[in-house]
This record gives sequence, structure tokens and C-alpha cells, in this order.
Amino acid sequence: MKIGDKVRFVNEVGGGKVAGFQGKNIVLVEDADGFQIPMQLSDVVVVDDEDYSTTRIVENRIQHAPKVVDDDEKDEEPADKPVTFRAPVEERKGGDRLSAYLAFVPMDDRQLSTTRFESYLVNDSNYYLRYTLLSAEGHAWMLRATGEVEPNTKLFIEEFGRENLNGLERLNVQLLAYKRDKSFLLKSPIDVQLRIDGVKFYKLHTFQENDFFEQHALIYPIIEQDKPARSLAADAKSLKDEWYRG
Repeated sequence: MKIGDKVRFVNEVGGGKVAGFQGKNIVLVEDADGFQIPMQLSDVVVVDDEDYSTTRIVENRIQHAPKVVDDDEKDEEPADKPVTFRAPVEERKGGDRLSAYLAFVPMDDRQLSTTRFESYLVNDSNYYLRYTLLSAEGHAWMLRATGEVEPNTKLFIEEFGRENLNGLERLNVQLLAYKRDKSFLLKSPIDVQLRIDGVKFYKLHTFQENDFFEQHALIYPIIEQDKPARSLAADAKSLKDEWYRG
């Protein structure tokens, strides 16, 4: 799929032309009115003509009201128009308890000795997650990534090789959970430090089957069912308290 391809929606009536991409999983579909609609790649298919009909009809269709276009808008290129459509979030049963994971996926698990890896932040909940990912540099920290993960999705963070493993040994993940356009139960901010064992990236059996990827993956829990993972910072404090008590 490339920019300019004609596509139709899989789960609803409509389609348009590919205007661009956001990350690895989102395609921007420009409809007949010039609006750019963000869609999951799995929710669109390429077609050879402008027949966007589908046998699976969504009852609540989006109706575009007639629009008065002034002279300035006539000169504006469709690609320059802001994305104004946001698809409603589909919530799932049990998803109001926060679960989030940091995942590492080998790009070629048949060549584990030479393959590079991809890291993802997995949001297995009905909440949006604003996140920061930091790596330790001595006693200081460096920001590796920041942004927002939509509910019940996974977000690509970065690609890296074994030469970068030392920089991933100590990671800090901070999460802030919320919902849009509706009330929700307040969740405490999450601040968890993780120790990433670089030796595991050399062992095939440490990459396991999972619910989030077709490939085997090494997955570190950040929070599960509203219970944050035990943080390295908390572990260090506990060890220090035990030493003084001893």
C-alpha cells in the first residue's frame, strides 16, 4: 500500500485515496470531501476502482453536511488540511483495569545471532496512555521516547541492535491514564523502573508466544490489572531498609 492507492474500508461503507501514514499501523485516507481519516492498516483494503461498497455495513454512518468553501480553502491542497476526524474508541470488557507492557520483538527470529530488534509499548486497556520512556546514564536519565498510546493498541518505539543493549539495561517508564470525551475512574500515575537482561536477547527460548504479536516476543509488564510491576527503585529501597534492620 502506497500514497495514491485507492482503498475501501473493511468494516464500514466508504473509502478514498491514501494521503499518507502515521507510524507503522495508521493510514490516512482522504475521502471525497478532502477530509483525512486515520484508519488501522488492517481496516482498509486496496481496490482497483472507485467502488467503495462493502458487504459489512455499519449502521451508524458518518454524514458530511454541505460545506461552504471560501476562496482561501479552494487554493489549499488536500494534504495540507488538518485531520479533523477521530474514530470512536472501542472499549472491551475488563479493559478498565490498566495493563501495559514493554515488548521486544526480534525482526528475524530465524537469525537470532544477527537480527535487530523492535521495541513496542503495549496498551492493553480502555484508557489512553501518555508515556515517557527513559534510559539510565550513570546517575542521570535520558529521554528515549514520549507520546500517547491509544486504547487497546501497541505503539512502535524504536529499532535497535545488540550494540545498543548496554543503553537499555535500566529503563524508566512513566504512564498517565485518561479517557476522552467521557467520565472515567481516576488512575494513579505510574512510575516503574525496569532492568532489561541483555543476555536474554541471545536466547531463543526467552521470546515467547503472546497475545499481542504474531511473532514470539520478550515482554516486560509495567502494570497488570491496576497493579504496577515491582520497580527497581522500590527494590533498592527495600534492600536498604532490610540492611539497616539487620
